[in-house]
Amino acid sequence: MKVYSCSEASRKFVAILDTAQREGVIITRRDGRRYKIVPLNTPEKGKSPLSVKHLKTNITTEEILSVIREGRR
Repeated sequence: MKVYSCSEASRKFVAILDTAQREGVIITRRDGRRYKIVPLNTPEKGKSPLSVKHLKTNITTEEILSVIREGRR
């Protein structure tokens, strides 16, 4: 993880965000306080944010379609 001073971080903000996306960044203030910048949960490049893991169930396709039809009435 790279470490930057607060003044350096303000000058290179966009580049630091790019670095934080890959490995996280620590920003240090003159008084010694330190802040960690890490990305929030972001989808992988090219992957839809709507893509979710599947669940294993014992429900048949016909049962699922039946529930959908019932809900539409």
